[in-house]
Amino acid sequence: MFEVKVETHFSSAHHLLNYKGKCENMHGHNWKVEVSVRGENLDKSNILIDFKTLKKYLNEVMEYLDHKDLNELDEFKNQSPSSEFIAKFIYFKMKEKVDNIYCVNVWETPTSRASYFELEE
Repeated sequence: MFEVKVETHFSSAHHLLNYKGKCENMHGHNWKVEVSVRGENLDKSNILIDFKTLKKYLNEVMEYLDHKDLNELDEFKNQSPSSEFIAKFIYFKMKEKVDNIYCVNVWETPTSRASYFELEE
């Protein structure tokens, strides 16, 4: 099994719904994002997926999220845009372009990370 990972970041504001504490107030993060792709088969160049291609698709998602109030985006309306929910959102956006997405990790601080992946059947 092969695994390819790319990292990037974006900045945005949000507030959590149905939450009591500081995070119920508007605040921002410099989010770090890591996307993993897994597969057993390499192409003729012995590449699972070109890093350039994976970064291109991820940057398209980051452009949508960067410097936004996440609570105002249609996909997050009436949803609490937690790190977990953001990881799931990015996962499914990437899955529209890349078949073998394995996992999306989202850090809201250097020491706090949430992940989303689907269990294999």
